[in-house]
Amino acid sequence: MKVILKEDVKKLGKKGDIVKVADGYGRNYLLPKGLAEVATESNLNELKNKEKVRKRKEKERIAEAKELAARLEKEKFVISVKAGENGRLFGSVTTKDIAEAVKKAGYEIDKRKIDLNEHIKSLGTHRVNVKIYEDISATLKVQVVEA
Repeated sequence: MKVILKEDVKKLGKKGDIVKVADGYGRNYLLPKGLAEVATESNLNELKNKEKVRKRKEKERIAEAKELAARLEKEKFVISVKAGENGRLFGSVTTKDIAEAVKKAGYEIDKRKIDLNEHIKSLGTHRVNVKIYEDISATLKVQVVEA
């Protein structure tokens, strides 16, 4: 029996996969639990259409992410903090501070997507990587100035 999986099934496949299973397994477990549906001609066509739509949306998201990365790399984000002698900060600049500076400039970036090995503890211009979408990332220029 061929079925189309509606959900991920351990040791069988992922959502949207077309798999061949034993008749009893399909009729008595997968179909009643709503984990799969029978692979009829209309169901297969519907699956192909959904896949086309998903691919198109994925391409749009990737294009938007590349555009956002290009715009972010052109900008310089300024963060003003209290500093002592020799340009040492009285605290540190964290991913939250960087995310707020980016938000003030009109962009929406999640602080968890900012890759900061260790907090910034000195004045000056620093480069920070941000993961925008799966394989797409941008390098931000963050300038830390004394308040």
